Amino acid sequence: MSNPLVAEPCDVAQVRLRALDGYQLGGVLFTPRSAAPARRSAVLHCGAGIAAVRYRRFARYLAGSGIPVLTYDYRGIGHSRPATLRGFRASFEDWAEFDGGGAIAWLRHRFPRAEMIGVAHSIASLLVGGAPNAGEQARLVMVGAHTGYYGDYRKRHRVLMTALWHGLMPGLTLALGYFPARRLGLGEDLPAKIALQWAGRRSPELRPAGTAPGYERHQLLLDRCAALQRPATLVSITDDGFATAEGTRRLLSYYPRLFPLQHIQFTPHDAGVPRIGHFGFFGRNAGTVLWPRLLSHLA
Repeated sequence: MSNPLVAEPCDVAQVRLRALDGYQLGGVLFTPRSAAPARRSAVLHCGAGIAAVRYRRFARYLAGSGIPVLTYDYRGIGHSRPATLRGFRASFEDWAEFDGGGAIAWLRHRFPRAEMIGVAHSIASLLVGGAPNAGEQARLVMVGAHTGYYGDYRKRHRVLMTALWHGLMPGLTLALGYFPARRLGLGEDLPAKIALQWAGRRSPELRPAGTAPGYERHQLLLDRCAALQRPATLVSITDDGFATAEGTRRLLSYYPRLFPLQHIQFTPHDAGVPRIGHFGFFGRNAGTVLWPRLLSHLA
């Protein structure tokens, strides 16, 4: 099966933007070379522990198709990483509220008249609704959406992931002051609180007990997701071991007002590849076939 990637060249520029609390984030803006005003723009919210550079090919495709795209790194990750992660404070709530909110505000200022699309991968499908200005995103696109609960993973991943995330990760994090994921081939290093929040997720329920540390901010994030009323496109991959049907249904339960909700399911056969998995949608091999199909749905 072949469906060549057809998109015009685009311009690429490194940018710095402020999170809503003032923290400096690193980002990249991909813009079409056409002089016509942009009708739509997109902000891409990365999966947890994944650097924004991982999504560059997809961003180039969208920009070459006429949609400017901002990719950015959460604090502690990629181009938003400080000199040392030991003692660096960051939480999932910071990523959603301050960093995601800052990226949305920056793109709105840059393209004030364009309809903004919020593209989220993996656990970012939860974070994308947690910013106070999440409503600036006129439409959401969620790829591989899940909540990070190990019980929703496919059985063949469950034992290994449970041992990594809930055994190895908290132990190494407490010993080193951050989680050294790079050395283990598990993506980007993680700030300590992020790693411990991830490791501490033992229940399918995301809503915290009223006595839990950080309860109010966590609850506010979920309340914002619940209040967000927007059209959404959900992209699922049949061989995704993490964003399973159970995990995606759990994620959607925190967004009861997404409407209309369009669900697109892709198989490796659709892309003409042996495997797509949790990350392959954003890679060249599967993307050359699947990205045009997603764009036609959005049109």
